[in-house]
Amino acid sequence: MEIRKAQRKQAKIKLALQGPSGSGKTYSALLLAAGLTDYSKIAVIDTENHSADLYAHLGDYSVLQLQKPFSPERYIEAIETCENAGMEVIIIDSITHEWDGSGGVLDVHGNMPGNSFTNWAKMTPRHNAFVQKILESPCHIISTIRTKTDYTLSEKNGKMIPEKVGLKGITRDGMDYEFTVVFDLDIKHYASASKDRTGLFMDKPAYVISSKTGERILQWCNAGTSLDEVIKQVQQAKDTIELRDLLKRYPEFRTSIEPLAVKRNEVLNATIINQTRISGNGTNKGK
Repeated sequence: MEIRKAQRKQAKIKLALQGPSGSGKTYSALLLAAGLTDYSKIAVIDTENHSADLYAHLGDYSVLQLQKPFSPERYIEAIETCENAGMEVIIIDSITHEWDGSGGVLDVHGNMPGNSFTNWAKMTPRHNAFVQKILESPCHIISTIRTKTDYTLSEKNGKMIPEKVGLKGITRDGMDYEFTVVFDLDIKHYASASKDRTGLFMDKPAYVISSKTGERILQWCNAGTSLDEVIKQVQQAKDTIELRDLLKRYPEFRTSIEPLAVKRNEVLNATIINQTRISGNGTNKGK
């Protein structure tokens, strides 16, 4: 266990949009993504029966059609496929199927023989691996979540009219804790933040998401220390202690900077050895 100073690093946003059917989750996700990067660098993992293709007029984004079974492993494979294709933003539309779809966690667990409690010990690690894949991905990830739907009566022009509202998200309890930002969408396409670690949207009036929303998020993501800046610090490190401190300070960059730190340490050691030899030769000549 070690204590270090808190330091803001550049981040990849992990964001969720949840709402009832017709609230505009897919469309809003695409507009958000367009603020984060070009459409050519956006991929949609579509589990919603080709709904992502409905908005092809927006730009030349890519679609990966994910069919059942909606197992955590198939979601992970889909995310890795998008990463390997060089995408910068991945929209998972939606993650609900991983939990409550055909071949999803609840479906598999319900068909397992034996003790239900014991069976969760087998299913929970599979779900957790999916969550970790989202969190550790080098891409921005926008996930949509279906919500349980109910109706409430609203007054309009002097008449009471039933209006569709979203309730609890259909995914594992606590899943919203994993995201940096969670937007709740209503049937009129207005978004309000139910969770916001960026401080950009919390307690603000509901509004319609646009690409400007994504631009604001991107600006927040880029405000911290970047990998390029950390690499420069490694290359300019003066001793082993400084290199060790950099590895501790930036654990999320460790995979990228550790080989560079090893090489820098070898250079530093070689320099010390050469200086010692030169110094020794000078002393011998003096004698």
